[in-house]
Amino acid sequence: MTITLAPDYRPAEDEEFMNPRQREYFRQKLLAWRTELLHESSETLANLQDGGLQEPDLTDRASAETERALELRTRDRARKLISKIDAALRRIEDGSYGYCEETDEPISLKRLEARPIATLSIEAQERHERMERTRRDD
Repeated sequence: MTITLAPDYRPAEDEEFMNPRQREYFRQKLLAWRTELLHESSETLANLQDGGLQEPDLTDRASAETERALELRTRDRARKLISKIDAALRRIEDGSYGYCEETDEPISLKRLEARPIATLSIEAQERHERMERTRRDD
């Protein structure tokens, strides 16, 4: 079954949570984000292949190398983010998207809108972060 969304559709609190329209909305949002990241990654790859270290000045060469290292770190983060997007798309397919992995409670639409790859509700995420801080302080 194909679901067509109005261009101005936004999930609303008064709808049934994770109804087919909401799932399609988040699926499209995740796919667009994934496409954007892949496009940026392709541009980075092309830039890295084009730009050899041809700078005659040592300072310029060091600066170019630093820029490349930063770009590679950014691409590594994007790669990890794409993996999280793929996992969210799988959750949409299996029907678990939008529900907290710890509590099985719905994750708020505002949180999913801001972070569509979220796997924890705000409360569960805050607990998780408090536990991490406690472990780090030990």
